[in-house]
Amino acid sequence: MYLERIEDIVINKLEELSSMKHPVEFLKEMRKISFNFIFQIFTGSCDQGTINKISDLFDVMGSALFSLMPINVPGFAFNKALKARKKFAKIVQNIIDERRMMAKERQIGEKKDLINILLEMNDEAGEKLEDKDIIDLLITLLFGGHDSIAAGMMLTIMYLTEHPLCLKKAKEEQEEILKARPPSQKRLSIEEIQKMTYLSQVFDETLRITSVFATFREATTDANINGYLIPKGWKVLVWLNAMHMAPEHHSNPDEFNPSRWNDHNPTTGTFLPFGIGRRLCPGRDLSKYEMLIFLHYFVLNYKLERINPECPLTGLPYIKPTDNCLAKVTKLSDA
Repeated sequence: MYLERIEDIVINKLEELSSMKHPVEFLKEMRKISFNFIFQIFTGSCDQGTINKISDLFDVMGSALFSLMPINVPGFAFNKALKARKKFAKIVQNIIDERRMMAKERQIGEKKDLINILLEMNDEAGEKLEDKDIIDLLITLLFGGHDSIAAGMMLTIMYLTEHPLCLKKAKEEQEEILKARPPSQKRLSIEEIQKMTYLSQVFDETLRITSVFATFREATTDANINGYLIPKGWKVLVWLNAMHMAPEHHSNPDEFNPSRWNDHNPTTGTFLPFGIGRRLCPGRDLSKYEMLIFLHYFVLNYKLERINPECPLTGLPYIKPTDNCLAKVTKLSDA
């Protein structure tokens, strides 16, 4: 249901970036794409001015996420974030009120946005969700999928640019998919995305090398791991990067090698970019579709020219160049 929207966002943004005469911070531009993905899926039709306003407020909220001290005093990031959240909630509340009125007047089509679905559904007790819960869920979705998707798109293009043979193989696969397409078909289909075997391997390899540093849990029972007792109630930090870069699990772990996934089925607990079990990331499939659609159009039609290719990397909260990947996006037909 959402593929067309995602595709339009990607096509329009890449065209916009390639028309710019000056370099851009590629990570910041990818954040704009990922924000549009989530917001369009959540609300569907919404004017770009409103999206930009909400995006700016969300950036203020995000800036306080890693602040050292949550000090609620004017001038501090936490205080600014709380004020931005109130403004954010007010705008989203207006959208909720509008959709509720449209539903009452039967103006909602068959293809419902997430906000319409949430307004219709009941919780475990059979009660309708409160508006504040719907607003909280949107904030959760944005925090969960905004920066991670943006960083994933940037890093994947960076790695492909640095490894021309991998880029060539990815492009050839996408060209084969287009050759097999019926002349009447103009857009990507689910079936075509499912045929992107090598591009999926590129996606997995980027996740392996660059996934978030850790995930946090709590021991629900006393546990003994390799002779160490972890008492019930203790906080547990699962170091994902250590698992993904362990040579006993992944040979030559520092090497970017998407083809390693050809005949490699990681054992349980050695590749967990989206978590595992009951806490498996609910956005896993959607994020993969978003990434593959973006990569499909980029590798076929564009190239990235970094201004500072030797720029150092920082590792928190995720791997990124300190210049946010300052680069020029060029359309291949114009190169």
